[in-house]
Amino acid sequence: MKDALAKLLFDFLSAIIFLVLYLSTGNVVLATAVAIAGAVAQVVYSRIKRQPLGFMTYASLALVIVLGTATLLTNDPRFVLAKPSIAHFAIGAIMLKRGWLLRYMPPIVVETIPEYVTVAGYAWAILMFSLGLGTIAIASTGDLKLWAFYVGVVLLGAKLAAFALQYLAFRFLVTSRIRAAQA
Repeated sequence: MKDALAKLLFDFLSAIIFLVLYLSTGNVVLATAVAIAGAVAQVVYSRIKRQPLGFMTYASLALVIVLGTATLLTNDPRFVLAKPSIAHFAIGAIMLKRGWLLRYMPPIVVETIPEYVTVAGYAWAILMFSLGLGTIAIASTGDLKLWAFYVGVVLLGAKLAAFALQYLAFRFLVTSRIRAAQA
């Protein structure tokens, strides 16, 4: 869990830098420039440490640069604020692959309720697309406090709630199927 939180913090570091600087200074140019520099520094640091960098890392860097440049050219922070939506859309698209969730499940779940796991995978995709649309809607308002709440609380809370609901549903379904098979 600690490792996952560290990776999540690392992934959102440029957005956090942008938000903190913009809220504290009100200077969109400064906040965006430092966020872009921070994203580049993250990639350079990872390369120096010989940490493997996947497609999503490079895609995230490209998004920070492109959306940051749009923000700098227009002096409008909404471009940078919309960045998390693109990640949600990309993840949602990946989650449309049939059975993607099966590899993350314990064997008893895969053996007992594979059809429900497949449906849950599609439900996760729908959740990601919905959260991405919500991010765009919130970003378009330009309200940084609302955006910070949405990204920091709503996005995380929705995913945690979905995970908890999935866990409870799978537990109930597996138990029910095992009991029915024993009867």
